[in-house]
This record gives sequence, structure tokens and C-alpha cells, in this order.
Amino acid sequence: MNKYSTDNISRIGNAAVYIATHAKNVSKTKLLKLLYLMEERSALRYHQPFLGLSYEVWQAGPVAKDVYIDISDGGVMLAPYIKIVNDDDAQYVVAAKPFDEDDFSANEIRLMDEVLAEYGEKTAKELVAITHRKGSLWYNIAKEKGLLDAFKSHKSNNSNYVIDFAKGMAPCSADYYDEALALHNASNAYSL
Repeated sequence: MNKYSTDNISRIGNAAVYIATHAKNVSKTKLLKLLYLMEERSALRYHQPFLGLSYEVWQAGPVAKDVYIDISDGGVMLAPYIKIVNDDDAQYVVAAKPFDEDDFSANEIRLMDEVLAEYGEKTAKELVAITHRKGSLWYNIAKEKGLLDAFKSHKSNNSNYVIDFAKGMAPCSADYYDEALALHNASNAYSL
């Protein structure tokens, strides 16, 4: 698991709180897909990382491995922010505390609102299909690396291939994004 600064954990946790309080029936998979769609939108539209999470190409779509492991293990990093509750044979992510808007700019909150307005009512299964769509960054890597058949036949359920958002951008935009991501990562490393 990567190390995250207190500020970065707070941003990840508060993004999860925002999703849990503004979307319908948030499962672990749905939370992961909505976080991804926020990251993708920020990267491709504004050429800026949103949370700066790394997303791997897994069978169920792009997955922020550290968030997945944390939630699956009962939550250590995100325990102050969200919890998993059982309801009618299903598990849902719920907020463990109120959203703290101080972690986000007005533009970032607007971005979260846009993504949730577009995708917040969708099921986890629908979100997986959206992130798998032909031509998506997930699809392109899965195809290039020969993972589509392995995923479809359930011979594999994950990979170590990381989605590079810069591949969906023009070269000058990709350079700008890569610099912004490097600055984000350096800031996170120095804040540990």
C-alpha cells in the first residue's frame, strides 16, 4: 500500500463521504467507479489530478487498489470517513462523519456534483459497463495487454497495469497533466 499524507487521506475520505451522501445505494464497487470517473473527468477535462490515486486495470474496471484493500480490510485509512453497513444481504458504504468542504475548491465540488448528477443513480454493474466501454482508457489497456479474454473467461480478475490518463490527451495537455501529477505526488511525499 502506498503512503498518503494526512491531507491526501482527508481528501480521499471526504470525497468518499460526498459520494456516500449524494449517490444512491453506494456499494464498494460503485464508490470505486465514481472515484475513478471523478479522476478521469478532472484529468481529461482540466488536465489536473483530482485525488491523484493510481488506478489499475482489473476485471471489474479501473480500481484504486489502495482504496479497495482498505475498504475490504474493514478500513484503516478511511475508517474515520466511511463505514460498510449490511442491509438486506447487500453491503453499502455510508458516511461516518459529515463532509468537510474545506478539502475542496468550489470547482472540485462542482466536478463531483457533475459526475454524481450523471452517474450517481446508476448501479455498480452499470458503472462497470461504462468504464469498460470500447475506446475507454481501461478498454484500450486491457485490449493492448491481452486481458479482455482473460477477464471475460474469468481466468484473471486483476492486473498491475496502471491507467495513464495522459494517453487520452493531446501531447501538450499530457505534459501539463504529467507535471501537475508529479507536483501532487511530490507534495504528498513531502507531507508524510
